[in-house]
Amino acid sequence: MFTLFALLAATAADPLAGTWRNAADSVRIRVAACRGEPGMCGTIVSASERAKADAAAAGTDRLVGTPLFRGFERDEDGSWAGTVFVPDIGREVDGTLHLEGRNTLVAEGCLFAGFGCKEQRWTRVAAK
Repeated sequence: MFTLFALLAATAADPLAGTWRNAADSVRIRVAACRGEPGMCGTIVSASERAKADAAAAGTDRLVGTPLFRGFERDEDGSWAGTVFVPDIGREVDGTLHLEGRNTLVAEGCLFAGFGCKEQRWTRVAAK
């Protein structure tokens, strides 16, 4: 029981933890400690019909509930490294996350060895 409370306290204290929206607010993710693996994960909790259709066209039938970020662990420089799933192309790529202030999360993923890189900014959704 103590372990569960310690895990919950650690998750609440992690600066990545929370709900985030992309710039168009077409996708929202919830970032929390991964279940059954180390690091932080981000799972899609809501998506627009357009985002769902774009993902379905690439082979992702069920966008809501899909892990977008997996296994992100903090590096010495304060950024996080892990795997990013890109629903529009149906692929996982190596990625990094870093915070700009408390409420902007910058995610970057590259298709291959620093090529085909794309950055996406996420804004923290205020808790209600």
